[in-house]
Amino acid sequence: MNIVNYDYKNIKLFAIASLFWAIIGMGAGVFIAFQMVFPELSFGIEWTTFGRLRPIHTSGVIFAFGGNVLLGASFYVLQRTCQVIIYSSKIVSFIFYSFQIFLLLAVSGYVMGITQGKEYAEPEWYADILLTVIWLLYLFVYLMTLKNRKEPHIYVANWFFMAFIIVIAVLHVGNNISIPISWNSAESISFFSGVQSAMIQWWYGHNAVGFWLTAAFIGIMYYFVPKRANRPIYSYRLSILHFWSLIFTYIWAGPHHLIYTSLPDWVQTLGMTMSIILWLPSWGGMVNGIMTLSGAWYKLRDDPVLRFLIIAVAFYGMSTFEGPVMAIKSVNALSHYTECTISHVHSGALGWVALISFGALYHMIPDLWGKKEMYSVKLISIHLWLACLGIVLYIISMWTAGITQGLMWRSYDDMGFLKYSFIEVVKVLSPYYLIRALGGLLFWLGALIMVYNTIKTIKDSKLGIVKNNKK
Repeated sequence: MNIVNYDYKNIKLFAIASLFWAIIGMGAGVFIAFQMVFPELSFGIEWTTFGRLRPIHTSGVIFAFGGNVLLGASFYVLQRTCQVIIYSSKIVSFIFYSFQIFLLLAVSGYVMGITQGKEYAEPEWYADILLTVIWLLYLFVYLMTLKNRKEPHIYVANWFFMAFIIVIAVLHVGNNISIPISWNSAESISFFSGVQSAMIQWWYGHNAVGFWLTAAFIGIMYYFVPKRANRPIYSYRLSILHFWSLIFTYIWAGPHHLIYTSLPDWVQTLGMTMSIILWLPSWGGMVNGIMTLSGAWYKLRDDPVLRFLIIAVAFYGMSTFEGPVMAIKSVNALSHYTECTISHVHSGALGWVALISFGALYHMIPDLWGKKEMYSVKLISIHLWLACLGIVLYIISMWTAGITQGLMWRSYDDMGFLKYSFIEVVKVLSPYYLIRALGGLLFWLGALIMVYNTIKTIKDSKLGIVKNNKK
């Protein structure tokens, strides 16, 4: 094998940026979670209200933290599996800095209330154009690096990354087609309206879940789990089957968010059916990831980074079981629009996306800065325990709140009127909201510990400190 001096300059920047946005995005989530219990925390300022901060939380975690992890990890994996350096370091530098500018434009727009007014709170139209340019350059660099590869085989992780890049480009353009009011105004008019707008929005929304939060992070799983375990992937055939079945099925599942709406019934049924079918390829990936540890389970005792990765895969299996079940119409009638959906989303976002991201970063950061391991292995274990405890508190409280909420909403008195008013339901849910906020706080504290651990690791590498750290 040829020794390649990989280009890590920009990957280091993506790693640092991902941790910065993790603290911002998760911190905003913790703050608005406490606002649900203590509304006075908005301080009477419009910029700090739930409606302004909620998209900072969602986009800050999904697109800012997750996006920087995916860009950095994909370039890291691409070079190592192709045995070549990245095609153009200058273009990747442009991608990094322009992506951060896009994120700052989006966040400032959210705070000022300038969005396109959709569920995913898309930023201003000019920010959309900037992101389109960034994404096309990302695709170009990725494909050119693949073209120049010295390894004839394209490893399966790269197939998932390519599917993620291509489909997200299509989704972004399709969902954000709008007509600007003027060149000097941030306002625009949406190209779609009514039920068509809803269908396009959830075609985008659920496939953002499918190709950003699932396919892309599965690319991370297929590289870092075998690498960390020092074992080949359990079944390469299963990985190919997993890839093709997942990308074909996911694209149809969006209508399950619009059950019992004005969307045509046959479209709702199609979305439900494809969601149930989606269970099989999803669990195929989970089995492939976990069974990679066959014959190497003992490694979990001493390697908290591997525990991050495997627990993440387990949460992937759990959340991809919840999704198909919640898409069934009879279940959806109780669970939809309740905190059950919030629990499901966070079992995927915190348990799957965040944990696998942390695991990948813990593996990459020492390698990027020329260290054997992180500054403190003990702090990695503490982070893992805080994260898992936070997730458990979050999921259990929100599932309980969601079922309670759904049952109270559909309760009628002897006269056929609703038995509970809106405010009565909110009062009952308040203790669960507090438990959720505390769970989120624990998870955020874990992320702060990771930032400290990373700073010490980078600082030690700059000082040239080499030590056998048993902390």
